[in-house]
Amino acid sequence: MDRRELMRIFNSTSRFGTLSTSDGQGNLNAGVFNSPQMVDENTVVMALGDNRTLANLKKHPRAVFLFFEPGSDPYTWKGARVYLQALRIEGQGTLYDSMVEQVRAMAGDDAAGGIRAAVTFRIQDARPIIDSGQ
Repeated sequence: MDRRELMRIFNSTSRFGTLSTSDGQGNLNAGVFNSPQMVDENTVVMALGDNRTLANLKKHPRAVFLFFEPGSDPYTWKGARVYLQALRIEGQGTLYDSMVEQVRAMAGDDAAGGIRAAVTFRIQDARPIIDSGQ
């Protein structure tokens, strides 16, 4: 999948997505998130509160972000399944402060006050939202 087109759709304000993670025993979790941002062709960052997703990433650093922009029917939807590996989980520092301020601007003080980590992911693979199996 072309990474420039992926970044354009990934960072669209009209996209909707879920991040799926698992803990050390393979127990799964999926959560709806709007904070992931693709900052370059290989890197995603996101803000997280003290939740199951953050706990899972601390135990098992791999995740999948599935997102889409609706179209007139599922075959015209734009989106992807982006396979990620967490590289850093930061509870302070420049990236963390920046993410908290972005959340504050978008969702207010209460939401920003709940942020506990800024996570940096490396993109391992990206597949179309609807895959013909190739």
